[in-house]
Amino acid sequence: MNRFRSAALLFLFISLALPARQRIGIIGLDTSHSAAFTKLMNSQDPATREFEVVAAYPQGSSVIESAYSRIPRFTEEVQKYGVKITSSISELLEMVDCVLLETNDGNIHLEQAAEVFKAGKKIYIDKPVGATLAQAIAIYALAERYGTTFFSSSAVRFTARNQEIRAGKFGRILGADCYSPHHPEPTHPDFGYYGLHGVEELYTVMGTGCESVSRVHTESGDVVTGRWADGRIGTFRAIVKGPGIYGGTAFTEKKAIQTGGYTGYQPLVDEILNFFRTGVCPVSKEETLEIFTFMEASNRSLELDGKMVPLSVIRKQAEREAQKLLKAYK
Repeated sequence: MNRFRSAALLFLFISLALPARQRIGIIGLDTSHSAAFTKLMNSQDPATREFEVVAAYPQGSSVIESAYSRIPRFTEEVQKYGVKITSSISELLEMVDCVLLETNDGNIHLEQAAEVFKAGKKIYIDKPVGATLAQAIAIYALAERYGTTFFSSSAVRFTARNQEIRAGKFGRILGADCYSPHHPEPTHPDFGYYGLHGVEELYTVMGTGCESVSRVHTESGDVVTGRWADGRIGTFRAIVKGPGIYGGTAFTEKKAIQTGGYTGYQPLVDEILNFFRTGVCPVSKEETLEIFTFMEASNRSLELDGKMVPLSVIRKQAEREAQKLLKAYK
């Protein structure tokens, strides 16, 4: 009897010592990220698993063919990990503690995120936050209205080398040149759909403070040059023709350092789960919105044949547009 009592007490102690399992729901099965994140999160030992993807609402983009055509395949993949498919976002929210908003189309993030904010759930919004800077501003405003929080990021931000550079391991960064593939998507402003990766890498190593940008465009790609308030210069090369590679160079007072590029999703997943655990955002609102301002200012520069465009002008215009969007959510 004592043996059984001791075993029961040991089981109770272990159960109490383990953190309560948090249930994660996914909105949007039209991207490979949904299946990849589920695999990483649900492949852990069930006995010690702190987080688990338990439900998914599959509907994502209805206009981007390369996205919605993949929904059946990714639905089947996540079901292999015990994920229940729901018929609505509201049904999903009743089953989960945290949300991954994975919908491939940034144009519907505002509408979908609003439901999550109202429910008071912590949420990671996959890139892009919104298709436009105005949508991104509106999403942050809604999160603040409902007293919840979120962050958004490309996986390249959390590559170990990029985090070392950002932390100052190699000294003060005097400038940086970063690059990534760019696949234009007609439903999104340039770079917001995919080129965002390289812009986010640039900001990871440079930080905020860009004042103005100019852009040069050819059929093979684009180069955007940003001038920071402290005199530093950062460039982003969008690769349209050529290898689909990610990376760059950061320049310090003593040497040039290769940036991290893409090394897989695990570092990003670790940050997402830590955010769900602590509620502390690893990327600030200010930096994310400046990234989107940088991209939209580059588009304006293209329209003006490469003229330097101040980010402050673009931000003010987007804030006015965001207020119009928010009228539908009062």
